[in-house]
Amino acid sequence: MKPILETKDINKYFTDPVEFHVLKDISLKLERKEFVSIMGKSGCGKSTLLYILSTMDTNYTGELIIDGKNVSHESKDNLARIRSENIGFVFQFHYLLPEFTVLKNIMLPALKLGKFDHKTIKKNALEKLEILGMQEQADKKASRLSGGQKQRVAIARALINNPKIIMGDEPTGNLDSKNANIVFDILRELSNELDMSMLIVTHDKDFAKKTDRIIEMEDGYIIS
Repeated sequence: MKPILETKDINKYFTDPVEFHVLKDISLKLERKEFVSIMGKSGCGKSTLLYILSTMDTNYTGELIIDGKNVSHESKDNLARIRSENIGFVFQFHYLLPEFTVLKNIMLPALKLGKFDHKTIKKNALEKLEILGMQEQADKKASRLSGGQKQRVAIARALINNPKIIMGDEPTGNLDSKNANIVFDILRELSNELDMSMLIVTHDKDFAKKTDRIIEMEDGYIIS
């Protein structure tokens, strides 16, 4: 079976203020249902790599293949659709809209994608909240949640379009160890139960040790 995500010889340069070779010959594979963490010191290129893998950064050379399709030269509109259908994101900062309810925050990516009607999207959003044990919070304003609750809502939002891959950029970076463990357990369960692949950039060694595999980066290279 083909990997869910693959890169071949990805190179990336920053040109301002001087030319800097930030990613060097990155070739990797993410298998279906695999839970992988990316580690490395600050500035090694891991977040830059994640933005390329997520199709948000298109200024690179090499090939990016998602679910068997080479997406390296797709238009911005096509990439936005591919991203919405295949990838869910969880960041260090939850980026919830504080004035909206929990339910509305979760529904937004699906409303934007426009594949289903409002009633279906609402039903799906409530199901995602139930998976995360947050159904009682549906009508609460996002601003009234604790940090751990906000991150769980952010995961529910990442799930709303039933993506094949969840990508995380330091998703436990702002949480205490108890909530970090809860977030890890949720992601592990989603990987097992919903057949999702996880690709998580983290500094948290305890988190990374529990994943299936660690990709280690240094100075723009994958070293292990």
